[in-house]
Amino acid sequence: MSQLLKLFTASQEAHNALRPQVRKTPLDRSHMLSTLYECDLFLKSEHLQHTGSFKFRGASNKIRLLTPEQKAQGVITASSGNHGQGMALAGAMAGVPVTVFVPATASPLKLDAIRSYGATVNMIEKDALSVELEAAETAAREGIAFVSPYNDEDVIAGQGTIAFEILETEQNLDAIFVAVGGGGLISGIGTVMKHLSPETRIIACWPEASVAMYASLQAGEIVEPQEHDTLSDGTAGGLEPGTMTFPICQAVVDDCVLVSEEEIKAAMKTLARYERWMVEGAAGVAMAAFMQQAEQWRSKRVAVVLCGKNITLEKFTGAVK
Repeated sequence: MSQLLKLFTASQEAHNALRPQVRKTPLDRSHMLSTLYECDLFLKSEHLQHTGSFKFRGASNKIRLLTPEQKAQGVITASSGNHGQGMALAGAMAGVPVTVFVPATASPLKLDAIRSYGATVNMIEKDALSVELEAAETAAREGIAFVSPYNDEDVIAGQGTIAFEILETEQNLDAIFVAVGGGGLISGIGTVMKHLSPETRIIACWPEASVAMYASLQAGEIVEPQEHDTLSDGTAGGLEPGTMTFPICQAVVDDCVLVSEEEIKAAMKTLARYERWMVEGAAGVAMAAFMQQAEQWRSKRVAVVLCGKNITLEKFTGAVK
C-alpha cells in the first residue's frame, strides 16, 4: 500500500472515529467576501474548533491510537502553542499525562491555556526546531511516546478529517488555500482531496518570513532557511530531518503562494471587518494568499481554511492598525 493510500485510509477511519469529541466546524459561503472578490468563497472555520485550532483533530487521533501502556506512561510533545493545547485537552479527556516542550518565544496566552488543561510545560531557550528535537530525544531517553506536531501519520490523519467535512458540504471546489508550517495540515487535507476530488487545486501558503517547507520544496530536499519573526507564529519553525510531510507535500501541493506581513495584516483586518472574526496570523496567511491571487479565481469556487484564532488582543490590535 502506498504512503498516500495508507494515509487516506487512516484519515477516513479517523473521520468516523473522532466524533463527537472533535467538532464538525462550518464551511460557510461568505456572502460579502464572495461579492467583493466575484467568486464563491467558502471559509472553513477551524478557529471554531475546540482549543481554537485544527490541532485538536490530530492530537485527538493520536491519543486515541496510543496503546494502554503508552497512555499510562503519558506523552511528550513540542509546540509553539496550538498543538500543545490540542494535546493537553485531548490528553485530559482521555486521562493521559502530557508534557509540552515549548520555545521561550511561545505566546504566554497559549502557555496559560496548555497549563489550564492540566499539561506540564517545559520551556526551552532555543528555537522551535531545536525544542522539537530536544523533546524527541528526551522522550526516547525516558521510554515515553513522543508526538510530533506534524511528523506523525496519526496526527496527519486527524488533520485530514477536515477534507472529509469540506466534501460533505461542497463537492465542486476549484481550490483550497491552506497555511503551511511543518506540513501536517496540508498533507492531511491534500491526501484526502487527491483521492476524492483530484480536480481541486491545493494551494500552499506561507509568510515570507518563515518558509521552511517552501524552500525545501523548491530545493527538492529538506533545507534550513533563515527564519524571521512573523505574525504567523503557528506556522513558524523548521522541519525535522526526514519528516514524512515533505514527500507528501511534494505529491499533493499544486501551487505555492508567499505573503508579506502587511498582506497578513490586511487579511486579518478583512476577516474582522466582513466576518467579525478575530483570527490568528496563520489563518491570515491563507486568507492573504487568496486575496493576493483573487483575480485568477473570479467566478470560481474556492475554500480558505481558517486554521486558528488563538491570539492576544494586543497582537491582533497591532496587526489591524
